[in-house]
Amino acid sequence: MSDEVNVHAQLAGALRDLEATMKATDLWRMDEPAPEAFNSQQPFCIDTMSLAQWLRFVFIARLEVLIDNESQLPAKCDVAPAVEAYLVQEGVRAEDRLLMKKVVEDIDRIISES
Repeated sequence: MSDEVNVHAQLAGALRDLEATMKATDLWRMDEPAPEAFNSQQPFCIDTMSLAQWLRFVFIARLEVLIDNESQLPAKCDVAPAVEAYLVQEGVRAEDRLLMKKVVEDIDRIISES
């Protein structure tokens, strides 16, 4: 297996872990943002959706497209600090914050080291 295919496989597994973690921490069930919310020019669509919505409907979805097409991944990914700040602000339990932080840090690492 080539390194690129291996990275895509690692990332696919990490995204499945993120989805499972979001479900386990009750951060998955939500309404899909309105179509115009996806037109945001702000980082993380912060002006049009919650960070949890962005993770589910933008971050995961866009990375899945890159994986499916075996496209080149971004040069760097540093989403974990924003996720951690959001979870603290939302008052998410410490155990759940730790689980989410770990899984997003794994995604950041896989992408940034690829």
